[in-house]
Amino acid sequence: MAQTVIIKSPGGPEAMILVDREVSDPGPGEVRINHKACGLNFIDVYQRSGLYPLDLPHALGMEAAGVIDAVGAGVTHLKPGDRAAYAATPAGAYATARVMPAAQVCPLPEDISFDKGAAMMLKGMTVKYLFHRTTPIAEGDTVLFHAAAGGVGLIACQWARSEGITLIGTAGTDEKCALALDHGAAHCINYRTEDWAARVQELTGGRGVDVVMDAVGADTFEGSLDSLKPLGMMISFGNASGPVPPFNLAVLGQKGSLKITRPTLFAHIGDHAACQEMARHLFDKVQSGAVDIRIDQRFPLSEVRAAHETLEARKTTGCTILEP
Repeated sequence: MAQTVIIKSPGGPEAMILVDREVSDPGPGEVRINHKACGLNFIDVYQRSGLYPLDLPHALGMEAAGVIDAVGAGVTHLKPGDRAAYAATPAGAYATARVMPAAQVCPLPEDISFDKGAAMMLKGMTVKYLFHRTTPIAEGDTVLFHAAAGGVGLIACQWARSEGITLIGTAGTDEKCALALDHGAAHCINYRTEDWAARVQELTGGRGVDVVMDAVGADTFEGSLDSLKPLGMMISFGNASGPVPPFNLAVLGQKGSLKITRPTLFAHIGDHAACQEMARHLFDKVQSGAVDIRIDQRFPLSEVRAAHETLEARKTTGCTILEP
């Protein structure tokens, strides 16, 4: 049996309940993994609330790290006793153990802790695809990154610094801005006290940025478009403030032939080989010291409701983990 967080209907944090579930033997192409730590992400909130619908009842959670307990037929890259970490579908990582498809489960190097493994997979591979798999970004380019002091943001700040990319961040407090600057942002704008879009224009000499990376959504969308230089790329990869409302595509032409995309991590890691390569690149960044995974909040699995409340209130910095 495994303790597992499930929802029976969409709702607020109170919709989550902790239940005991039987854990079966893995079938072909599957593994059974005993979790040592589980990650917390905004996609979990979207699924819990119904913004991203699930077939209910359903377990929650998209990333974790632990020890492989058993493997099914056809699994060759993992064996019982291996340390492993993943960000993967289907949801179900908020658990002490689970059976799941093996293709997106990755061997975890010995010198990376389970806590960091659980905290880094979804966020770190998101940064990987933002910088390397979405649009060309070269040394010397300038990127605007919203929520720069969050889990994805702090990894992005360090990633940009390691590759000679100028990152302008935004955050909601002076303390969060200082944190982003400490992690490699060239500038960070407090969006509560400054007109951040105007400040971006000032910082770029009126040229605008090459790329915007925006996981905030509705609240920042218009200003993000206005922050781009002509032919710039808008990467909308989240909805923390709510989904972006419909808009007239002609606006992109009026603002300088802008480009826009709405990627998801799970499209990028759907291929086994691509997923494993992305994870290895992320591990290399961490092992080299270029990227440190900062874990600022820890909650027991039994306090998952409090973890979601803290995340939604934007009271977190860095990464958050749940401890089974």
